[in-house]
Amino acid sequence: MPTETRQRQVDRSRETRRKLMAATVECLVERGWAGTTTTMVAERAGVSRGAQLHHFRTRGELVAAAVEHLGAESVLQLKERASRVGGSTAAVVELIADFYASDLFTAALELWVAARTDPELSAVVVPLQARIGRETHRLAVELLGADETRPGVREAVQITLDLVRGLALANQLTDDARRRERLVRHWAQMLEAVL
Repeated sequence: MPTETRQRQVDRSRETRRKLMAATVECLVERGWAGTTTTMVAERAGVSRGAQLHHFRTRGELVAAAVEHLGAESVLQLKERASRVGGSTAAVVELIADFYASDLFTAALELWVAARTDPELSAVVVPLQARIGRETHRLAVELLGADETRPGVREAVQITLDLVRGLALANQLTDDARRRERLVRHWAQMLEAVL
């Protein structure tokens, strides 16, 4: 019986963390860094302030954990979607572009901007961004079937990631989907020649 009780506690704790992380990203997208408070996140997640503090002592810890966790989930979803669309360069580049045009990118962008002038947040965000950047690059190589030992291929993959990040940034103020779609198709043709 004690093992069963302990497992229920672990499950409840995991569910509380999941709720807090989802609520954090929602708040970042809707209210930005300045408008995202730990109290607001706890309320939106439907958990007590004490439960929130038990899992995350600071707003920076909470937000970084949320972005990292949801980033990892998004990478898994991206892999799953890629397996369904096939391996054409155009389909993969479109998937990567859609990945960056998501709410997760918007939440991450809020963190990047705030971390620029907040040393405490920067200490959390910079290593997080480096890990996510490496994982995204590795995943793009895998999905594109790219051979990075060939000259120019590594750079072409990185240009792809930088391009779709820039397009996602342009989409923050106005709906830029049509232009993004056109540019992504054009870039996929150019990338195909390099790969």
